[in-house]
Amino acid sequence: MLEEAIRADFGLVRAWKGDRHGNLVFNKSSRNFNPLCAMSGKVTIAEVEELVEPGELDPDSIHLPGIYVQRVVPLTPEQARDKRIERRTVRAREGA
Repeated sequence: MLEEAIRADFGLVRAWKGDRHGNLVFNKSSRNFNPLCAMSGKVTIAEVEELVEPGELDPDSIHLPGIYVQRVVPLTPEQARDKRIERRTVRAREGA
């Protein structure tokens, strides 16, 4: 059985490195779903931790070509350090 693909209005991704043409390189486990999310959006917006000039990225290391990305937003160093998904939460042990 073949199902139709999900077509989203917007695809929001966060990349480790990218250029202004939208070529992106992801870091570690962000390679799992970010490329698929970018490909499924009509308009894809990429937050880039490190913005480099076109031609600085090795073509063999690009994980997502710029054809899928319409907007590139460079992050400030403070924003790049803030990774909300990586937050550890702990509660006190009951009865202690």
